[in-house]
Formats: sequence, structure tokens, C-alpha cells
Amino acid sequence: MEPDTVAPAEVAEDAEVMASVEEGQTETLVIADISQDDAYMTLPLCDAASLPEWR
Repeated sequence: MEPDTVAPAEVAEDAEVMASVEEGQTETLVIADISQDDAYMTLPLCDAASLPEWR
């Protein structure tokens, strides 16, 4: 049986990634690579994984 693994993604050495929480009717988590145009993703903050969940 082969292990269920994911190949590591290639990451640019000069990438600058940041995250922020946008407040409004719903709090939204925004993750963006500011070294690229239009390279961002958003999701409701309540759907984002907490740091302990990522471990």
C-alpha cells in the first residue's frame, strides 16, 4: 500500500505572503501573495483553520 502523500508545491523564493482579517457583516480571512497581481484568496473567518488545527 502506498502512503497518501501530496507532492510539495513549488514556491518562489521571493514570494511575500500575508494574511489579514477584514471586518464587516462577516469577518473574512484574506491571504495574499503581494509579489503577484491578483494572487489572493478569501474565506469566511469561521471556516478558517486555527493554528492548532494545522499542526
